Amino acid sequence: MRNKYIKDLLLRFIHYLGIDIVHRTDHNELENFISTLKPFNSGIELIRLGPEGDGGYLIPNDLQDIRYAFSPGVSNESGFELDLANLGINIFLADYSVDETKQKHNNFNFTKKFISSISNNNCLTLDEWVKTKIPNYKNDLILQMDIEGEEFEVITSTSSKILSQFRIIIIEFHYLHELLNKPFYNLASKAFKKILQTHTVVHIHPNNHCGSIKFKNLEIPRVAEFTFLRNDRFKKKFPEKNFPHKLDRDNLTKRRTLTLPKCWYKN
Repeated sequence: MRNKYIKDLLLRFIHYLGIDIVHRTDHNELENFISTLKPFNSGIELIRLGPEGDGGYLIPNDLQDIRYAFSPGVSNESGFELDLANLGINIFLADYSVDETKQKHNNFNFTKKFISSISNNNCLTLDEWVKTKIPNYKNDLILQMDIEGEEFEVITSTSSKILSQFRIIIIEFHYLHELLNKPFYNLASKAFKKILQTHTVVHIHPNNHCGSIKFKNLEIPRVAEFTFLRNDRFKKKFPEKNFPHKLDRDNLTKRRTLTLPKCWYKN
């Protein structure tokens, strides 16, 4: 108790001096959290959609009866969305930073807004976007999200009802190395836990553009692409132990290959 009292006094004094101290996430807490994100084999084959490099993703081959997909974060690459559109799926895309999609398709529907946790002149929530585009639609959807770090707030602010409507969710999560910092961990872990209420990770692919950091026995990619499948779609469920997948590709060919560290899929 005495050591804790002294520590609290010291932290208050440092705060009084205007110095910001970032609290580290407890190692055991972080290790346990990562264990909840270990990928499972769903009994459904993974396929690759999109280009061979950046912008291509692995998803379960479970697209039957899906009519719509939502893809916030367009930038200059829409190869994944183009492949879905060629399968007859209607794609809603959104990004305020561009005026239109680079690739074109009759099944593309573009909105010049950022998907965010609030709605205003430049932003739109995921709930409002879905309800506006397909009002009263009850069947399954696909979500593919790459919005440069805003994904955590978007997920936490999205209703569980809308999230559970997505059969497949693909998200590129950014700044994962910041999980070591407790304030960021609190936000990020809430986003992941919210998805895990209804979905399970089926694949993780680290983005080799950004590398990774090490923390004791843990190695954390700075950026990684996660694929989730809704739990009711699993035909089987057993831990996936084989990484990288044969369809995985480096995001950048001129950077060192970054395979998924073993702490993300092995005991």
